[in-house]
Amino acid sequence: MKFKRSACIEPMYSEIPFYDRFQAAADDGFEFVEFWSWTDKDLDQVKAAAEKAGVGISGFNGDADYSLIDPSQKKDYIDFLRKSVAAAQKVGAKSVTIHSNALGDGGVVVNHYDGVSDTIKICSMFDMLKECAKIAEDSGIMMNLEALNITTDHVGNFLATTQMAAELTGMIGSPMLKILYDVYHMQLNEGCIGDTIKKYCDQMGHIHVADAPGRHEPGTGEINYAYVFKALEENGYSGRIGFELFPLHSTEEAVKAIMAID
Repeated sequence: MKFKRSACIEPMYSEIPFYDRFQAAADDGFEFVEFWSWTDKDLDQVKAAAEKAGVGISGFNGDADYSLIDPSQKKDYIDFLRKSVAAAQKVGAKSVTIHSNALGDGGVVVNHYDGVSDTIKICSMFDMLKECAKIAEDSGIMMNLEALNITTDHVGNFLATTQMAAELTGMIGSPMLKILYDVYHMQLNEGCIGDTIKKYCDQMGHIHVADAPGRHEPGTGEINYAYVFKALEENGYSGRIGFELFPLHSTEEAVKAIMAID
């Protein structure tokens, strides 16, 4: 299977202005693009750039300053998520990504919630995720819950395993609420990529790709992405693959490595 590929145009194509990156990604063979934040973008320009380039918008982050694991932030979290969904509908995006903790500049975890028990964190997350699923079903905008690495990029993030993410979405049971399986993040946290895909593929709504260590393009680290793609295909994954990576030398070289994966 040839998966549809999405370029994350925040770290990729950084050599050129943001709104030119849609066309550049299309010219390189990507069917979709994605990015991180929508609040710092001109949504009219985003929509126009994507339509002109003929690429779809896979998605962007749906939360920002609020955390799923903080029950006192439920109203603010859901209110902001609704705004994110409206932004997704405006530009024609397919999904939004959600997280356990608020993330600041550079993905730094804003609050580690060290004084809050895991019981409260999990119950709060489950409670809010049920609301997220309803919003997704009503709007037609997919929600993808992402676990992050806690070793390198997001120290202090609560949701750190595929198992916890997939069990939460599986218990809620909505076809519009799945997990974002980021191979880079989960290689750092847990490894066992093949076994993880086999066990939880039915809960995977989106995939992120970067090699580890380094978070660069495939072939620069230890992950065998030809094997990963084969495992995804064999276990029934048919969604998009998002390339959220920092090119080691240039986007041009990174794209060559990306397109070389069968």
